[in-house]
Amino acid sequence: MASSSHAPLFVLFLLLLIPSLRTAPNATAVVSRIAFGSCANQSAPQPVWEAIVEFDPQVFIWLGDNVYGDNKRPFRVFGRERTVGPWKNVPRFYPATEEELRRKYELAKANPGYTKLRERAQVIGTWDDHDYGLNDAGKEFSGKVFTQRLLLDFLDEAEDSSRRQQAGVYTSYMFGPEGKRVKVIMLDTRYHRDPLLSDGSILGDPQWQWLERELHGPQSEITIIGSSIQVVSNLSATTGPLFYVESWARFPRERERLFRLIDSSKRNGVLFISGDVHFGEIARFDCGAQYPLYDITSSGLTQSVENSVPAVFRSIMRLLAVLTPTPMRVFTPNCRHKSCSYGQPNFGAIEIDWNSVPHHIKVELRDVQGNSVGGVQFPISELQPLNTVLNKKQGHSFELHCTLETELPWLVRYRLALLFFGTIAGFVIAVVLLSIACLSATNICPKKCKTS
Repeated sequence: MASSSHAPLFVLFLLLLIPSLRTAPNATAVVSRIAFGSCANQSAPQPVWEAIVEFDPQVFIWLGDNVYGDNKRPFRVFGRERTVGPWKNVPRFYPATEEELRRKYELAKANPGYTKLRERAQVIGTWDDHDYGLNDAGKEFSGKVFTQRLLLDFLDEAEDSSRRQQAGVYTSYMFGPEGKRVKVIMLDTRYHRDPLLSDGSILGDPQWQWLERELHGPQSEITIIGSSIQVVSNLSATTGPLFYVESWARFPRERERLFRLIDSSKRNGVLFISGDVHFGEIARFDCGAQYPLYDITSSGLTQSVENSVPAVFRSIMRLLAVLTPTPMRVFTPNCRHKSCSYGQPNFGAIEIDWNSVPHHIKVELRDVQGNSVGGVQFPISELQPLNTVLNKKQGHSFELHCTLETELPWLVRYRLALLFFGTIAGFVIAVVLLSIACLSATNICPKKCKTS
């Protein structure tokens, strides 16, 4: 009798100790709020968790760079170890040891705000390069076996999970009852990825076969595909040669294959979420399938482009964001900035109204206070092939986002680089002319003095 009276206390104790048991979802429970984010430096302040907890998501999705696990040498042009510039002799990033990476995950997992979220929501996710083990790394990275194990430990993945047996961390989840189902597909864009500039594979054959089965599997009203890198936007096409970022567009055949697979699967309700780039935006491509393909990029939870420069230069960063050609970006009146991108820490928020007829979905980017900085809202039925003609008739701006960045006129596509190099050229010319004027003045002055 005494032992049975303590049984409820023992069960409660277990639930408090094991978050994965406490937050395990009911497969038939309706999911209407999902949060997601990426790029969280475990050593930086993370006030954003309070806003995420206040949003009260039932599911939180990590999109990579969940910790910054690799190490970074100082930014040096000269000296014994030169990490940048024409005389670079060592890579700026190098891998951490297994013990170093484990400690970084432990620090991230112990964050009070994140702990509070884990108590309230199911946490799932994938990785990107810095938690995979090395900046911009792909299948050539030798430490990916132990980094996969540490990521899955961080995500509280069960010891008998198939993710611990396979090569890569891709997986899928199905939430909700019939008629209100949300499927989440998490891609692995690192483990099998060929080198950059190779136009090879991102997913690798085993993952492509798995993805095809997932898309042709049981239907859902909404299918969220999580990719650590952007799927729709191709920022590198308009910022090069100044700088480049990773994206599916740098593997054009892979991206085209992804769009064809979605289209041929006849699956409704597909949208992408992504991270990596240290700013937030919402993009869409209207010619990849028979309905618009949205890509909601949230980056980062701590890392952001504006915070990487002194505050006095942030207005310049926002001006450059306006000047950068972005034909895939969605511009709406509710954006905080004119560029409809957000360069401060942020997270993504998805709300599904299952009670409305038809069902509606709202996707937003929110700041560290939880305020919206941009978003879109539309009926889920818009993401169906049968409603293509109807969307056109109702003026839903279908097929307004079909021009790829690489198809832009040359002067438009490279206007950022032209502005940059033009400014430098103007500055150099001004310095040369000023020098000539000064030399001329110094030559004239002695002559006048002698005459006098």
